[in-house]
Amino acid sequence: MSARPFKVLGVQQIAIGGPDKERLRQLWVQLLGLQVTGSFRSERENVDEDICTLGRGAHAVEVDLMQPIDPQAKPAVHSTPLNHIGLWVDDLPVAVQWLTAQGVRFAPGGIRKGAAGYDICFMHPKASAEFPYSGEGVLIELVQAPPQVIAALG
Repeated sequence: MSARPFKVLGVQQIAIGGPDKERLRQLWVQLLGLQVTGSFRSERENVDEDICTLGRGAHAVEVDLMQPIDPQAKPAVHSTPLNHIGLWVDDLPVAVQWLTAQGVRFAPGGIRKGAAGYDICFMHPKASAEFPYSGEGVLIELVQAPPQVIAALG
């Protein structure tokens, strides 16, 4: 295996799915005191989410509270309660290229803008014959870290 040409800097987000995000808001916002700092809705991703934040600056971690727009459609953001974890990386295109070459399976969609406005790409939760490495049941989102996060965590 060649030397890794990128660095994982830290946790960017934790995404929690449920059939009704109001129930999630009761726990995470009303009872635990997180602040809702944004929202995101995407028909393509079948998601309606509230974006909450823990911490500040480069050390902030998003907690995304998600429900499906259509409970019968894919992706089913509510079918796995811990939907995915997001990791800051210092060079997303290099990370995706290198990990793919190492046999990591990525979900369809490629690199694109995510809910928080950063470039993202998802590692598939299941391996395949062609790509033997995966999140082993967990969807992993790689997130391009902005310069201030790279400076703080790099």
